[in-house]
Formats: sequence, C-alpha cells, structure tokens
Amino acid sequence: MVSYSTKMLADRLASLCRMDLIIIDELGYMPLSKEAANLFFQLISRRYEHGPIILTSNKSFGNWGEIFAGDATLASAIIDRLVHYCHIFQITGKSYRIKNKLNKQNS
Repeated sequence: MVSYSTKMLADRLASLCRMDLIIIDELGYMPLSKEAANLFFQLISRRYEHGPIILTSNKSFGNWGEIFAGDATLASAIIDRLVHYCHIFQITGKSYRIKNKLNKQNS
C-alpha cells in the first residue's frame, strides 16, 4: 500500500478542485478502500458547488455502499452532494461494445 503525506494529499485535492471539469468513469468497477472512500468524499464535498463533475457507474445508488468500503452513510453523503445539482441520464440496454462485437460476428 502506498503511503502519502497529508500535505501531498491536500495539494492533490486542491489541484483536482481547480480543474474546469472532473470526469470519473466507471465508479464502482472496483471497490474503494476506506481511506480512498474518505478521500473521494472530500473531493466531492469540496467540489460539488464549485464546478462540474461527470460521473459514470454501472451501480444503482442503492448499491453504492459496496463501492465505499461498505459504508452506506458515506455513500449517502456522496450521493446527496452529487444529485443536488445534477442531471441523471440512465442508460439501459446491452453494452455498446458487446453489441458491436456480436454484430460483427453475425455478419
């Protein structure tokens, strides 16, 4: 496990918060450790009223506790901040990648 200094983490968090746009792709693909979940909360908490975030996930909000080290309270706090000013686009159906692969095999 990599150890980071508090100053290094604070500097990195401040740097991320200054970005024009933050894109987080496939949240929940892999669960986060407790430390990473807490850092993610700090990022969302500091950022949510100051700049746009685009986030994708294949997990429904009800399953977000699994993503954040089993901490449903932390997941709820993150969701609360994210949905406050958001537009949710729910995409259903088959995977675009799999659909294209199947179409090529059937041709």
